[in-house]
Amino acid sequence: MEGAAMKAILTPYISVAEMLVRTFGADCEVVLHDLDDPEHSVVYVANGAVTGRKVGDSFDQLVRQVILSDQLRENFVANYYFTAPNGKRIRSSTVLIQGADGRLEGAMCINLDTTRLTRQIEYLQSFLPAPDDAAPDEQPPREPENVAVMIENLMDKILAGTDAHAMTREDRLEKIRFMDAKGIFLMKGSVDRAAEKLGVNRVTIYSYLDEVRGKRG
Repeated sequence: MEGAAMKAILTPYISVAEMLVRTFGADCEVVLHDLDDPEHSVVYVANGAVTGRKVGDSFDQLVRQVILSDQLRENFVANYYFTAPNGKRIRSSTVLIQGADGRLEGAMCINLDTTRLTRQIEYLQSFLPAPDDAAPDEQPPREPENVAVMIENLMDKILAGTDAHAMTREDRLEKIRFMDAKGIFLMKGSVDRAAEKLGVNRVTIYSYLDEVRGKRG
């Protein structure tokens, strides 16, 4: 286990993290994020050997796989998949941690390495006929208001402690690069919100995005 000093609202989740790892074993990892520091959000890791996460890392899947997910219900998303930098296929579930005022404070992610299980399933499936294609379950459209609030909350945390009027062009580029890497601009209206918070127009934000994405020479 690996941890750092953290705010009170997150402290109770440490014992939960350790309990989950002891319950599910060596293929389970639990990561606790403090979203007041988005660029170094990881404040606790139980069994970081699964993905290699460590304290001081930033979040990776939070926006794309959780906040923008159609499956977000009751502040959690269960059983989404991603490939870790070490090549492991991870089954993950994340719960968002909100304060009494509803603001996004943190997140707890449970990561399960599916490597061994996948190999066993593939072996067993090789003896079975292919299943009929199943019709996808229809999900009711999710109201976007709460998602927009969470994305704006994340923007505020990313820009916390900065003075938009005092920022250099390079300062703004670095913030845009981080937001883009984390999926912030996948949310409709996020370019306008970023422009407002950085004191520039939306054309400038698009120009910055082109630059950080390597579309400009």
